[in-house]
Amino acid sequence: MRYKDRSLPIEERVEDLLSRMTVKEKVGQLNQKMYGWEAYRKTENGIELTETFKEQVAFGDGMGALYGLFRSDPWSAVTYENGIPTHENAKMANKIQQYIIENTRLGIPVLLSEECPHGHQALDGTLIPTNIGAGSTWNPELMEDVYRHVAAEVRSRGAHLGLISTLDILREPRWGRSEECYSEDPYLAAKMTTAAVKGLQGEATELARGDKIIAVLKHFCGQGEGQGGHNAGPANIGERELREIHLPGMKAGVKAGALGCMAAYNEIDGIPCHANAKLLTEILREEWGYEGIVMADGVAIDRLTALAGDYEAAAAMALTAGVDLSLWDTSFTTLEKAVEQGKVTEALIDRAVRRILRLKFSLGLFEQPYTDETQSTRVVGNESFRKTNLQVARESAVLLKNQDHLLPLSKKTKKIAVIGPNADQIYNQLGDYTAIQHDGKGSTVLQGIKEIAEGEVTYAKGCSVRGESTEGFPEAVAAAEKSDVVVLVLGGSSMRNFDLEFDSNGAAIVSGNPTDMDCGEGVDLSDLKLGGVQELLVKEIAATGKPIVTVLIQGRPHAITGIVDDCDAILCGWYPGQEGGQALAEIIFGKVNPSGKLAVSLPRSSMQLPVYYNQKDQGRELQYVDSPASPLFSFGYGLSYTQFEFSNLQIGPSDMTIKQLNEGASVEVHVDVKNTGEIAGAEVLQLYIKDMEASITRRVKELKAFQKIWLEPNEQKTVTLLLSKEELAIWNHEMEFVVEPGNIKIMVGNDSENTLEALLTLQ
Repeated sequence: MRYKDRSLPIEERVEDLLSRMTVKEKVGQLNQKMYGWEAYRKTENGIELTETFKEQVAFGDGMGALYGLFRSDPWSAVTYENGIPTHENAKMANKIQQYIIENTRLGIPVLLSEECPHGHQALDGTLIPTNIGAGSTWNPELMEDVYRHVAAEVRSRGAHLGLISTLDILREPRWGRSEECYSEDPYLAAKMTTAAVKGLQGEATELARGDKIIAVLKHFCGQGEGQGGHNAGPANIGERELREIHLPGMKAGVKAGALGCMAAYNEIDGIPCHANAKLLTEILREEWGYEGIVMADGVAIDRLTALAGDYEAAAAMALTAGVDLSLWDTSFTTLEKAVEQGKVTEALIDRAVRRILRLKFSLGLFEQPYTDETQSTRVVGNESFRKTNLQVARESAVLLKNQDHLLPLSKKTKKIAVIGPNADQIYNQLGDYTAIQHDGKGSTVLQGIKEIAEGEVTYAKGCSVRGESTEGFPEAVAAAEKSDVVVLVLGGSSMRNFDLEFDSNGAAIVSGNPTDMDCGEGVDLSDLKLGGVQELLVKEIAATGKPIVTVLIQGRPHAITGIVDDCDAILCGWYPGQEGGQALAEIIFGKVNPSGKLAVSLPRSSMQLPVYYNQKDQGRELQYVDSPASPLFSFGYGLSYTQFEFSNLQIGPSDMTIKQLNEGASVEVHVDVKNTGEIAGAEVLQLYIKDMEASITRRVKELKAFQKIWLEPNEQKTVTLLLSKEELAIWNHEMEFVVEPGNIKIMVGNDSENTLEALLTLQ
């Protein structure tokens, strides 16, 4: 059998194997029907495969992929009691592979797919800060290193596909999945997407090495612009907005070598993404040259029955558009019947099967379907990953306010009161898509402060995230009155609990349930102010006259207008992950100099939306009668414990020709940066452009380059940033990506508002 000959090119092996397959076997390769946690059960004799799993294998005489074998959370109800222990993960993965290989005619290995939006969602998985924090590091190199660790953990357990949120652009912060977005800006998000792909996959030749996984980038596309902030809401945008804002991330992912992406639930201009041939085939494959697979989101193909009428037609619609692999759908299980009914051709099935098989060959699964069963114990949770994770938490925190230099606190401060609903709740730091945790794993803000502080530290919860009870106020006020300084830890939570109800795709149904969850999949808000009585708690503590340091633990940009004036210092920690307590405490006490910058604008209120920085230029200053139009804290903003000075902005050449740009030349932008303070620190240089003359309306400003640098006290560096055709071209009135002649304002600074300016002329 030629497909088993490793010396042959992959394409030859794919075609040979495909030629041997029945329609039933082909359909089996396109299905990912069952939940992985239903494939096994714990018994007195060990962990065994279930009849449900064996039936699924028999259905397609094989299996394309199995989702979530190691997933743990309240939806799956997998805990340490009934889940697969980490040291047995690879053994179970091998048992899955062995059964399929030995009990099917062709013995095609299965792909194991796992969630890893911020680390592997498995028992003992290392959880990093969620994307909204990762974007605030403005450090793609650091994130690439993190994703290398994530890949090693997932592969060591025996899995191959990592589902990771990178493509959603945060244009609607009421959306519950805001935490999964890197930024409101497409350029920053694209750089982070590139980092994720390179970290997870490495080079194409490394996939079979045993420590890399396929990056399945989600969600493609436009989900961050859902109408009303509703999950999976329609994205009522045209092609230009789609190309300028929502497509650059996947385009960058394709360039970096991504071999997987997941279609989004939403529709774009009336067409569901799972039925959008222009998106999934014309743009993704024909325009960009993408060679990977398109996976459906959970039961999304079945939702197409509202248009198609039945499962067979829905399957045909998705397959024709370019979807290759289902996720829990009934529709794709009817594909053989759809062929018989003439609703879809076998040739389209072959097209998708080729893509699935190509991945399996690229991963080396036909040569080595089994995983070293001792590997996970060496890889999962190792000290190297913990240190890297800690550094991400440090760099993701953004210092928003530091009145009279209250921070950093002295570790010798005699009495510190730590108050608030997020001060000592580890799950509130971890975000959605989080596995059940061992007691004592990770550090909370309270624990981090106690570890460093030499004085007395007292704690009072004060209130919950969403609850209306003020019963805890007296204890909190009393603690504040006895302190020298108060650290208030407020914000939101994506913590799921076992009392919740869940939709068929795992989204939480919060309404009417006793939970503090105000963020996460299915948890959308109409009002972005802090939940429950948190604002009232701040007022009560402020009345004591004690200095207040507020730490925000949150998965979306909350509107904190109601508390900003009452707080002397504000540190936004986002969802900082397992090492977040230590990282934030290190910043509070000055062991670490904060360097995070906002990857998303913080609004004054929900009524301001949209408030993202790169809105269209209307030729006038936008205002409201009852409120400023500007955000409370702008995109790119973030303070340090030192000061940086920008000077000597120069462009070379300042009059480059369009012909030169089209031939691959770049404009060089030089700027001097000096640390004028007394301590070392990192600063982020941000380069924005404003197209002053164009054939279509342009944005107020657009981020087109950035670099994070480290400077010692009084050290100065000259930094060079490059602008190529990719950064300077626009989609013109004929939807052609071209560089147009005219003047472009170049703005360089340490946030989107504080910049030096120069003019570039394109001829």
